[in-house]
Amino acid sequence: MKKEIDVLVIGGSAAGIVAATTGKAFYPDKQVLIVRKEAEAVVPCGIPYIYGTLKGVEQNVIPVSHIEQAGVELMIDEVVSIDEVAKTARTKGGAEICYDKLVIATGSVPKVPGWLKGTELDNVFTIPKDREYLAALKSRLETCSKVVIIGAGFIGVEIADELGKKAKDITLVEVLPHVLQMAFDEELSVRAEEILTAGGVKLRLEEKVEEIEGNGQVAGVCLSGGELLEADAVILATGYLPNTTLARDAGIKLNEFGAIRVDEYMRTENKDVFAVGDCAEKFSFFTRIAKGLMLASTACSEARIAGMNLYKLSRLRTFGGTMSIFSTAIGGTTFAAAGVTEHVAIERGFDVVTGSAEGIDKHPGTLPGVSKQYVKLIVNRESGLVLGGSVIGGASAGELINVIGVIIENMMTIHSVLTLQFGTHPLLTGSPTGYPLIKAAEAVAKKLRY
Repeated sequence: MKKEIDVLVIGGSAAGIVAATTGKAFYPDKQVLIVRKEAEAVVPCGIPYIYGTLKGVEQNVIPVSHIEQAGVELMIDEVVSIDEVAKTARTKGGAEICYDKLVIATGSVPKVPGWLKGTELDNVFTIPKDREYLAALKSRLETCSKVVIIGAGFIGVEIADELGKKAKDITLVEVLPHVLQMAFDEELSVRAEEILTAGGVKLRLEEKVEEIEGNGQVAGVCLSGGELLEADAVILATGYLPNTTLARDAGIKLNEFGAIRVDEYMRTENKDVFAVGDCAEKFSFFTRIAKGLMLASTACSEARIAGMNLYKLSRLRTFGGTMSIFSTAIGGTTFAAAGVTEHVAIERGFDVVTGSAEGIDKHPGTLPGVSKQYVKLIVNRESGLVLGGSVIGGASAGELINVIGVIIENMMTIHSVLTLQFGTHPLLTGSPTGYPLIKAAEAVAKKLRY
């Protein structure tokens, strides 16, 4: 079967969907086709909640109606080759698709450490974005009582928190001194550790896994000190790699992290081929150095930029670099950060001043459902530019960190923050006289005056 299309998007998770729907919105006369392997794509950030809060994987899928309502066509198949010169793609099902513009959104795959012995044993799992695999994993975990999770990044911590709700024996192993250390400053990580421990999760920090042991099926995890942690299931939460085999085989250039090289419009060296999401190159908003960060929010931002620039470039629609906005909820408490952490800022060479404040997310504090809210800001001493920030609190902290992200991305100084106008309401925000973000800014400004 031969099919001609204006825009072909390979991959139909978050980035692929946003690139396709944005492209269709900006160029409504163009035919846009998504090709993906899965009839149902899972919500990537919702995966950990399949194992606790949600009843199953069927409650964590991206609705197809969103694609159809945008006027985008969806094909369930797998692209197996791309010919950049002929502008064609071939699928496993035998289709030949001729395109004018191509967007590669093939995502990422779990990283399995090559040096780690025993990863092939039965009941050793990764966390791919695969509906059937995740559903099977849920069934298998129901029969397991002792689970060891290797890696205390977001996936590892969130799954540990969710499985802990089912009264299982959960051990989280991390080689770094703290959980979530790559995203948060120490005070946030320590508080997260306290909540995890209180919820029954056993933490083994600064511990290296030597090998996974078992005879056919996993029996335990051996630490470098010789201790064996008994386990009837092991989850590898050791990160992800760009899924770029298809692009590499087509001759598309990759960077040192194995990601597809792109410019600020998300184009490869071929002006008709774009790449977005986990498979695409990332660089720092502050230093412009390449980095391996993967976030759904960043992926969707890249996808919107690609979709807007498919047929007409605009200097107003470019990607300025990955700023890193993280958020998670552990034991009902929100932890969030944007920009650089204090220790990363210092490591990169910035002279910084920090300020923090504690308050509440409703007022007065006697209202039901009030949560404490802690805000920290990291500011460049010389310029006053806000480089980073973090929040601990209730559900509203997830949106407050987005406000801090806007402050950072628009290169606002601490003085600009102090003159911002914020809407407040007793049931929805902190008090206008004690708004934690402004109080944190005041703490920084005070230090800058002395």
